[in-house]
Amino acid sequence: MAWLDGTVLGPRTRAWLLRIGLIGLIAVLVVIAFRLIGEVDWHAVWYGLRYLDWWQAPALLGLFAVRQIFNSTPLVLFVPGLKLMPAVMNDQVGTMVGTMIPTPSDLVFRSAMFSSWQIPVGRGVAGTLLHKLCFYIVRYGIPIAGLFILLFSGHDLRFALWDLASIALSGGILAMLLMVMHSTQLAEACGLRAGRLVRRVRGSVDPESWSTAWGDFHDDMAELFYHGYVYAFLALFAMLAVDSTMVLASMRFAGVPSSDVSASLIVAAYLIAYPLTLFPFSGIGLIEAAVVAMVVGTGGHGVEAAAIAGMIVWRVFALGGPLIAGLLSLLIWQRIWGRETKLWQLVRTRQKPVG
Repeated sequence: MAWLDGTVLGPRTRAWLLRIGLIGLIAVLVVIAFRLIGEVDWHAVWYGLRYLDWWQAPALLGLFAVRQIFNSTPLVLFVPGLKLMPAVMNDQVGTMVGTMIPTPSDLVFRSAMFSSWQIPVGRGVAGTLLHKLCFYIVRYGIPIAGLFILLFSGHDLRFALWDLASIALSGGILAMLLMVMHSTQLAEACGLRAGRLVRRVRGSVDPESWSTAWGDFHDDMAELFYHGYVYAFLALFAMLAVDSTMVLASMRFAGVPSSDVSASLIVAAYLIAYPLTLFPFSGIGLIEAAVVAMVVGTGGHGVEAAAIAGMIVWRVFALGGPLIAGLLSLLIWQRIWGRETKLWQLVRTRQKPVG
């Protein structure tokens, strides 16, 4: 196992191998997912997109705004002194940057925004981390809600069994988070263990620094976590309820009839597929393929084109919406608060012509 410790493969080689492996996995998943759909009548898909009513886009935009507010609410709970609207702006900017550039690039912009609002950067980053951990728990655990919907609405569960691993992962993250929050000593021990495991892949990691960081994290955030985690989970569940409503509305707007495919099936299909947002650009192509496969499996190939059109409509808001909202939030923040921050001064200095 010497190659895992970096004695054979250097950091750059390991990084490239991980990237190649991830790209290969995504490619395989895309091929498998789209084979589930079969032959697509793209003319019928265009027909479903072309004849949307004028009021449907504003309705979806309103749902999107509510969704983003719910998604940002945990930041208010975990970052003392942060109000709702600044939290929404911070979350939109973080989502936009994180979509285009891998984490932790979003923390640079988030930290600059916290600093401009006179919020200690350490507290802001710790609250952001708690928010992300809660989101991961909900992301991987929400398929259980889809399973219950299928079970109580009398649908076949054969589509959903692969999500059991995702649910187990969610439970594991939650158990680890609760253990870390239980005591400083336990947090340091978990950090040390995690650092040793990560060092097998990335030799530059210092397990002792991880142990100290996990202990500091516990000291800073344990009280806030126990005070607000229930409300944070409720907010994230509400966010997914709105998100699944957007999927359902998009399907109906595009022409998927309730007589062929029930609302419960569409909502359950989306919740079961939601862990696929793990992949780049929120699992673009993968979620659509999984949801359409479940819808077609119930409603037949006659609803396939309309289902694809509906998922395209939803994706415009689900992917394009956060990017536009993040850009607008960044411009507003820069205009009102950001001109004197170190981040903006650095950007402005680099933009000056040399000589």
